[in-house]
Amino acid sequence: MSKNSYDASSIKVLEGLEAVRKRPGMYIGSTDKRGLHHLVWEIVDNSIDEVINGYGDHIKITLNKDMSVTVSDNGRGVPTGMHETGKSTPEVIYTVLHAGGKFEEGNYKVSGGLHGVGGSVVNALSKRMDVTIYRDGKISNIRFNNGGEVESPLKTIGESKKTGTTVTFLPDYTIFKNCNFSYTTICERMQESAFLLPEITIDVIDELDKREAHFHYEKGITNFVEYINETKNPLHKVIHYNGTKNNIEVDIALQYTDSYNENIVSFVNNVKTGDGGSHEVGFKTGITKAFNDYAKDYNLIKAKDGSFDGSDVREGLTAIVSLKIPENLLQFEGQTKGKLGTPEARPAVEQITYDNLKFFLEENKEIAISIIDKASKSKLAREAARKAREAARNGKSNKKEKVISEKLARATGKEYMKNELFLVEGDSAGGSAKLCRNRQTQAILPLRGKVLNCEKASVSEIEANAELKLIEYAIGAGLGQEFDYKESNYGKVIIMTDADVDGSHIQILLITFFYRFMRPLIEEGMLYIATPPLYSIETSHGKEYLATDEELEEAKKKVRGVPKVQRFKGLGEMNADELFETTMDPANRRLMRVTLTDAALAEKRIHVLMGDKVEPRKEWINENVDFTLEDDFRK
Repeated sequence: MSKNSYDASSIKVLEGLEAVRKRPGMYIGSTDKRGLHHLVWEIVDNSIDEVINGYGDHIKITLNKDMSVTVSDNGRGVPTGMHETGKSTPEVIYTVLHAGGKFEEGNYKVSGGLHGVGGSVVNALSKRMDVTIYRDGKISNIRFNNGGEVESPLKTIGESKKTGTTVTFLPDYTIFKNCNFSYTTICERMQESAFLLPEITIDVIDELDKREAHFHYEKGITNFVEYINETKNPLHKVIHYNGTKNNIEVDIALQYTDSYNENIVSFVNNVKTGDGGSHEVGFKTGITKAFNDYAKDYNLIKAKDGSFDGSDVREGLTAIVSLKIPENLLQFEGQTKGKLGTPEARPAVEQITYDNLKFFLEENKEIAISIIDKASKSKLAREAARKAREAARNGKSNKKEKVISEKLARATGKEYMKNELFLVEGDSAGGSAKLCRNRQTQAILPLRGKVLNCEKASVSEIEANAELKLIEYAIGAGLGQEFDYKESNYGKVIIMTDADVDGSHIQILLITFFYRFMRPLIEEGMLYIATPPLYSIETSHGKEYLATDEELEEAKKKVRGVPKVQRFKGLGEMNADELFETTMDPANRRLMRVTLTDAALAEKRIHVLMGDKVEPRKEWINENVDFTLEDDFRK
């Protein structure tokens, strides 16, 4: 047979769960730490769907000493009867893809887990799985090993009046290499679920490090907003309202602070919709209309000045938008369920928001005036920024254009999404980078010193800051609410600083700037951090560059004799060829992409670490950072 023949015999059918083990990324996204934790979310989401539909109120997650995880709930318990396939129902649920109770109408009114592959995928990617079911007065058990093989068929092992399901699984660590479960990551996700479901109590127990956390919030998403804003200065108590329209349940909590940033976090059936969707559009429309109508009714805004823009009334706003949508109406855009597509959600959220917020403003005049005053200042700043940009476009800002032309080494290529902008610490390193760059695709902008801490800044303060203004001009896509990543002059913006404490601080300040004023750049995966090497080591085989102390020690073990080791103190110490080869050459460099996986958590973290309140920052550092002599006096 020809080596390149392609016929019926070439088609391989992957039986059972073999497909999952062959291509795990198709089912859980990746086999890194994120994918490992996705296994936990799949099992927990089944328990949460029980709670959403009125069955059970307690979930317990245990990180066991043998690196396995146990998830227990007090829901109805997985059905234990025989399935029409001739196998027990639990065996079908945990070994057959797209088998589950969520496909049969009537079992679940609402559900986050629509695909029905959760339990079976976790089983496929585990060395062993043990399922114990409490149902119909009996305790039943079934065990699997080696990715879904039945080790012990379903059998009755006792009697009990309680109901629920307990699943223990040990991930296959030959698939999830160099990964461990994070107690903190699991706690953060479970805390979020507890905020969304006030009836639930969730326990997280770490048997290895002997610690545990318990989450229960009687006020639900009101507590969620208070948690996000606890280090900020609120203008009023949390506004909470709910309602049902088009058979969609809407639950919203919001609060304004004296900050300049908006933070809207949305969920559908307990699943975070990080990319927004029709429900967020409805919320934004409803809140804008409510404030404009109130301001006009009480002559708080003059007709000649025009209405508030949506960004004006959302400045300083923190909001949680949570919907429960029935199965027959639920539509997500894309496979990640990150964006809601249900058209009925928009008018439902808009009407409920408008009615409740308009009533609240009528009943709370002092709060209404304080928020409208804040929106008016935002409107003035936005219009001033627009006029400044128009002046720059019309050639009235030649001085600024001249300054940026002198500092920025532009890329000559016209395919903007293939071009890269390097933000380089210091004129010395910037000079080397300009010498060695690929002129067609790589632009260099040297930065002097540490930029402004943007956590405490307004748009007008950014406009007045020389270094940040240079970055805005170079990227060319606007600022704040008017930033449009599609207008960016570069497909990648790369922060390139020294591998020391000052370099790390500059990275943090720049990331804070991009998060606050060019956030879509992060959301679209366009912001990166360059990772220059710490060391070079020379042997008879040539020179090798190393990024960490651990890599250096490994390299030393492989070398006979005493190698020549150089420790780089900064980018400016490298000659141009070294800088390009190690840090800028796409064929060799290492880039870290800055991602945003949890907007609510990012909002809280940035405000704690970069805000003006010292005590919360000190508290977080003491709880989360281990200081050692090795860190302070590394040789």
